Amino acid sequence: MEKNIILGTAGHIDHGKTSLVRALTGIETDRLKEEKERGITIELGFAFLDLPNGQRVGIVDMPGHEKFVKNMVAGSSGIDVVTMVIAADEGVMPQTREHMEICNLMGIRDGMIALTKIDMVDEDLLELALDDIQEFVKGTFLEGKPIVPVSSVTNEGLDNFVKTLETICINLPERKFSSIFRLPVDRVFSMKGFGTVITGTLASGSIHVGDDIMVYPRRIISKVRGIQVHSSGVETAGPGTRTAINFQGLDKDSVNRGDILSTPDTLMESYMVDAHFHYLKSNGKSAKNRTRVRFHYGTSEILGYLILLDREELLPGEDACVQFRLESPVCCIKDDRYVIRSYSPVKTIGGGAILNPASQKHKLLDKVVIQGLDSLLLDDYEHTIAYFLSLKEHQGLSFSELRVMTNIPDKKLLASLQKMLAKQQVILTDKEKQIYISGEFFDAFKEKLLKKLEAYHAENPLKEGMPTQELKSKFQFIDDAKFFNLLFAKLTKENLIVIDKNIIKLSGHEVELKVDQHAVKEKIRKIYQTSGLTPPFFRTVCEDLNLDKKTANDVLHMLMDEKSIIKTKDDLYFDAGEIGKLEQKLISFLKDKESISTPDFKDMIGVSRKFIIPLIEYFDSTNLTIRVGDTRQLRRKT
Repeated sequence: MEKNIILGTAGHIDHGKTSLVRALTGIETDRLKEEKERGITIELGFAFLDLPNGQRVGIVDMPGHEKFVKNMVAGSSGIDVVTMVIAADEGVMPQTREHMEICNLMGIRDGMIALTKIDMVDEDLLELALDDIQEFVKGTFLEGKPIVPVSSVTNEGLDNFVKTLETICINLPERKFSSIFRLPVDRVFSMKGFGTVITGTLASGSIHVGDDIMVYPRRIISKVRGIQVHSSGVETAGPGTRTAINFQGLDKDSVNRGDILSTPDTLMESYMVDAHFHYLKSNGKSAKNRTRVRFHYGTSEILGYLILLDREELLPGEDACVQFRLESPVCCIKDDRYVIRSYSPVKTIGGGAILNPASQKHKLLDKVVIQGLDSLLLDDYEHTIAYFLSLKEHQGLSFSELRVMTNIPDKKLLASLQKMLAKQQVILTDKEKQIYISGEFFDAFKEKLLKKLEAYHAENPLKEGMPTQELKSKFQFIDDAKFFNLLFAKLTKENLIVIDKNIIKLSGHEVELKVDQHAVKEKIRKIYQTSGLTPPFFRTVCEDLNLDKKTANDVLHMLMDEKSIIKTKDDLYFDAGEIGKLEQKLISFLKDKESISTPDFKDMIGVSRKFIIPLIEYFDSTNLTIRVGDTRQLRRKT
């Protein structure tokens, strides 16, 4: 498959970037009226060049004027190769240096130097310019790269420029793209008969005619009506291409430069990102904690604060893991590049790569946080997955969220998760939604739950077990039935717990009565057996036997667990054998008469209303009977 290559032209204002692109392609990239009048590039300009071997190269012409460096930063986000344009009559200038720093911070590693305006200098000045460039590129990614003298007026050197570019493109390493479709918006306009058109360099993934897309961060959904790549209509566009997309029914005012297009519900908005930050050596002073900055990402510029996590100040030339707290949400993916410019006066001060695209506020000087972020600099897929899952505890992350958080290609992410599942390093808690949690967290939580059960048994030795709902309520921060179902299933399989209906207990837990408790149990049982359908209230039983409340309640619950006695309501309990006999009597009556009124029920069993109402309502609660008007009937099972 042919590589999609984007060439960026960078350099100081009036060094001939736009003229060079026009001479190479015949395309005028200065399209705004102000650009043509002032003779400078304000916005990004776009063109394309077909190399002799058939490779088409997209060209982004970046503005050189210092006031428009933010547009240059926007343009650099999708570039594979840069041509640093330096005029022979002026040499290296301030914006040349700033553009070099930006290219370096954005991770651009391939390119060449175009020494322009050679028709305006003699041989001596040309040699001086070449020496100046050699000194300038030392220690940069352009050290040792080709320097091609050209003239956009006489066309001298243009053939050599094209051949040199072709060689660079042939040897260009395959770029690693995320599988997630993303297009940072750099232009939005309306065309008669077409509607809203959005352009940008396709950062990753691919887009097809008919696809639904979402505009982030506002989450507006629209459908792709048409796609153009280099002014030609196509059905599909892939990563690294200059793309124009025409949308169906999308209002131009609902999309802004700096927005990102992606598939619906894929990206994650965040006001905080953790990042690896390089503070440029060219800075005159150290950076203080909470410095107000301009965060340049994709085609957006967002105001925010630089938070130093492991120190109070950052010296020029130093690197650190930091957090950016932003005033507007950003939608990043791990490893995305960004550039930081100072708030005022505005100049480039640093940049680097995103580590955590959706972070939380950190405490300063937290060693665990700092070590965790440092570990993300290692290219270890399984460690990266484990790190992000550890942050989300019981909530876990879906496969879709892990794609964003880890930036691991889909196939490799799936393979890593399968390996980790086999080793129980991750647990799949929801197959349908593909939600994974940390195996380490799961094991630690299992221990906490077992300790809660152990404590319950110690406090309630006469109870068969703990109501399942009561155990769940001990962990109110978790409201996920699937999580608990999985947890209980695993603990049962490991023979650590036993669940009987709604009661849960540790395996091996048996109720053991003391001698005096045995006597109490038998006395209570005998009272209910002999009282039949006219039992005393339980509080009266406790008073008569002079029982303390805890012992009495424990023994009572034990009798209920054994199903020796049955509770109707409030403080009223009946012998289970008596209730069983009454149930059969009631069924026979209803089969014969079909319905029974409360007075009929009273006549049938011959007890007072104090017992009649609790008993008849008990049979309703067990679904034996159903109330119809003032009578009860057998509930028919459908």
